[in-house]
Amino acid sequence: MDINSVIAQFWKPAVFSFVLALFLVVLATKVFPKINLLDRPEKYGISRKPIPYYGGIVIYLAFFVSSIVFLPMSKLLIGLLVAGSLIALLGFFDDLLDLSPWIRLAFQFLATLILVLFGIGILSFSLPFFGVLDLTGVSFEVFNVEIIFWSAIFTIFWVMAIVNVMNFLDGVSGLNSGVSFIAALTIFFLSIHPGVHDAPETQVVVATLALILAMVSLAFMIFDFPKPKILMGDTGSTFLGFLLASLAIFSGGKVATAFLVLGIPILDMIWVVLRRTLEGKKFWQGDLKHLHHRLLDLGFSKRKVVLSYYGITAFLGLLAVSLVSGQQKFFMLIALLVLMSILAAALIFIPKKK
Repeated sequence: MDINSVIAQFWKPAVFSFVLALFLVVLATKVFPKINLLDRPEKYGISRKPIPYYGGIVIYLAFFVSSIVFLPMSKLLIGLLVAGSLIALLGFFDDLLDLSPWIRLAFQFLATLILVLFGIGILSFSLPFFGVLDLTGVSFEVFNVEIIFWSAIFTIFWVMAIVNVMNFLDGVSGLNSGVSFIAALTIFFLSIHPGVHDAPETQVVVATLALILAMVSLAFMIFDFPKPKILMGDTGSTFLGFLLASLAIFSGGKVATAFLVLGIPILDMIWVVLRRTLEGKKFWQGDLKHLHHRLLDLGFSKRKVVLSYYGITAFLGLLAVSLVSGQQKFFMLIALLVLMSILAAALIFIPKKK
């Protein structure tokens, strides 16, 4: 696609979703305090006035409406919206009631299973130096729906992992919305990249969804950073994670790209889970030892932490679009893993700022 055709085809959903999200965020900042949809700063020992919470409702509504307006209904889109609605509803009740981790995982599994039943999944992916790994070898029928076993397992694991990666990232306001904006924009550009797809026109649906998600995230980020006027809560963080994970496998696999762009929060989650497990703690039990927390301990301001994440994510996103071959992305993932390991070791042994 040339630049003129891209602008002609995608400017309307981009502008519409951005303006709609802006309107809904402004409306939420006015209405939420009146119906007591506020955060509880005293719960975390923070001395400030409560601010509007549950902002993920806005993200969900803006994405849902924009998708219906600009995309024709299809089995895949219905599956995405139904499963995404379940994730958003789960996040809302988790924000409201502090649900058990097992309840959250159960409903995340159910939402991802809905994706599989509607035919969303990845059937194969390339392994550098080993060729293509086919996931279609074993299948069976459930209620007259063919389930491809290994594809379903991979899809469920991938989506649930990214949902929780983005939830773990929600420790500093602005992190989730900004990282989601950059990641979704990366998927958009990759979807229309002529060097990736022989027929980019087949990627219009995923490109439009990714662009809508990027614009909604950007609109929310304006109110989320640097000084938050509204917080998205688990309603927003889990919904954003669900969409990013789904778009990475929707209409052609972009899992390696998503893994690269979200490399820092993904590796941070892996590190945190391993550390908690080795310490004999429950891996889902929250603490203040994520990468962003450690950076704050070292004296970084919240603004610097968020901007650092933005810069790294944008750089990785640029690499993901530029390095289209599997081998190139593989070496970048290895390099990212090494750098993250060095950073983790440094943060462990560098003393906190007094």
